[in-house]
Amino acid sequence: MSSQKFASLRYTALRVGLLIVCFGVVYGLCWAGAVPIAARGSNLVWMILLALVISAPLSWVLLRKQRDAMSEQIVARVDRAKERMAANTGQEDGVA
Repeated sequence: MSSQKFASLRYTALRVGLLIVCFGVVYGLCWAGAVPIAARGSNLVWMILLALVISAPLSWVLLRKQRDAMSEQIVARVDRAKERMAANTGQEDGVA
């Protein structure tokens, strides 16, 4: 249960970490001149957007287990909320 407890936090932290790594790679490539936009004179926003575009498919492949664990956690929370709502509705109907 403890592995499921922080699944959303773990997935989010790994996504942010992957984005930072991709940004570092993009920045390094720009600084080295391998990418046409130079890090010294380029717009930082374009480098961030490029890092986002690169990190999105990587996270889809690399973080599959964490994403599945997070979705299980969310489904469990939604099911518990539905059960509570059904119980509350049953109590309200019983009172009337």
